[in-house]
Amino acid sequence: MLHRSTIQLLRFHFSFFLLPVYLFALSGLENIDKNKAVLVFIILHLLVYPSSNGYNSYMDRDTESIGGLKKPMQPTRQLFVLTVIMDIIAMLLSIWVSWVTTVACFVYILFSRMYSYRGIRLKQFPFLGYLTVILNQGGLIYWMVYNAANSSNQLIFPWINMLAAIFLIGGFYPITQVYQHAADRKDGVTTISMKLGKRGTFLFSGLIYAVAFSLLFISYNSAGRFTDFIYLQIFMAPVIIYFLWWTLKVWKDESVVNFKYTMRMNLLASFCTNIAFITLLILHSF
Repeated sequence: MLHRSTIQLLRFHFSFFLLPVYLFALSGLENIDKNKAVLVFIILHLLVYPSSNGYNSYMDRDTESIGGLKKPMQPTRQLFVLTVIMDIIAMLLSIWVSWVTTVACFVYILFSRMYSYRGIRLKQFPFLGYLTVILNQGGLIYWMVYNAANSSNQLIFPWINMLAAIFLIGGFYPITQVYQHAADRKDGVTTISMKLGKRGTFLFSGLIYAVAFSLLFISYNSAGRFTDFIYLQIFMAPVIIYFLWWTLKVWKDESVVNFKYTMRMNLLASFCTNIAFITLLILHSF
């Protein structure tokens, strides 16, 4: 019988925040192997991501709000055991997809553990921890999904889109940390957001997002898909408006940097980005 804390701390709902990279990769394919695409979705969003969340919670034992959870429960040994089982299942399933998927899955799990494990704890280093997250959740996952679901079976490195995925995560991630400075400091962790400060985090995220969309413009324009870039801007307009509105409020009163506003930003950004890439996927694949 799974404990309530185990189910909660796996944070399956958090996979929704990471779904855009998966959809971004699929939307760039001309011919999709639908069976492999579904299997990779299961591997990532139902196994690897929740397992990573659970292992991080097992190591951190948070008592204050964390990504997607306002009041996290305390983990038990069951959570750790389940994360190991989930990782093993993910690796076995990845073998059925391709060797590229297997390698990418292994690398992601390895760095996820190094990020959280108390003996290494990459997350305690602001820049190394930041790079670990954006390179793996952005570039590595894009490359994994793009090659796994590509029916041509050719190994491809779509560098511009991989970089765009890295910068999309790079703009998103510091905002998830901005309200946790006190809790992270208490835990001996120095995040990129702490180094930047609350106002600096908003400026930095805005700059990184600008780079991401510049790369997307280059990618779509060079592929003769400029209309897709316009669609993307339309769907992202609510996110930009909310981000600018929140930034102005932060400049007047930093107390609005809290769990409530952060979760609103995360949900809005994830929802709009997911809908945007789903729309592009439907237009080009169905």
